[in-house]
Amino acid sequence: MSGVADDDAYDVEAYDVETYDVTEAGADGGGPAERPGPPAGALGVAELELKPALEAVLMVVDEPATEEHLARVLQRPRRAVALALRELSDDYTREGRGFDLRLVAGGWRFYSRAEYADAVESFVLDGQQARLTQAALETLAVVAYRQPVSRSRVSAVRGVNCDGVMRTLLQRGLVEEAGTEPETGAILYRTTNYFLERMGLRGLDELPELAPFLPEADAVEGDSAEGIPSFDVDDSGDSQTDH
Repeated sequence: MSGVADDDAYDVEAYDVETYDVTEAGADGGGPAERPGPPAGALGVAELELKPALEAVLMVVDEPATEEHLARVLQRPRRAVALALRELSDDYTREGRGFDLRLVAGGWRFYSRAEYADAVESFVLDGQQARLTQAALETLAVVAYRQPVSRSRVSAVRGVNCDGVMRTLLQRGLVEEAGTEPETGAILYRTTNYFLERMGLRGLDELPELAPFLPEADAVEGDSAEGIPSFDVDDSGDSQTDH
């Protein structure tokens, strides 16, 4: 594939995993001993069929995933990953699927096709009058207390993908875009005046304190690799919070 360097290949041998040495030992156990094989699941990812593995990963990404990242995660050469992604995209177009796999902003992600926008809009608007789900309420709370915040950081706090929930909150006018994060370029989100109106608040300073609702200090895990700041919980481990 043009534009993909040959030296981007993933070196599986770097794992230095011993292979099975199957013997011809008889029923009495004679013959040379069997060499230890790789730990269970050691090469599981590398042995998966590439295209289905790519589809599974891309179903849960918050932002477009680069070919380099996908190659590293799936333990494959970047060339093979790039080729498989383009073949998948062509397959979806040829089959007339309602979604598309696109290369946007240097990464790959699933998108609904423009010709089915009316169906998507009908589905989203149909739920506008419904009560917010527990997942939506949790996501809204994270945005309210950590704003401005990116979707990836909200997902890190909740521990699950929040892409669809964020779209719902945007459609319902409870959150809005608030610029981009200088370091990563990720879109930041904040709550809206409509959120304050629905909550009966005059400003964000009237949000209730978080401390009474937090778990014990020793139950709070350290900050994630995403750099999520803590909720100012005393993590000395010496004191217990009364509930």
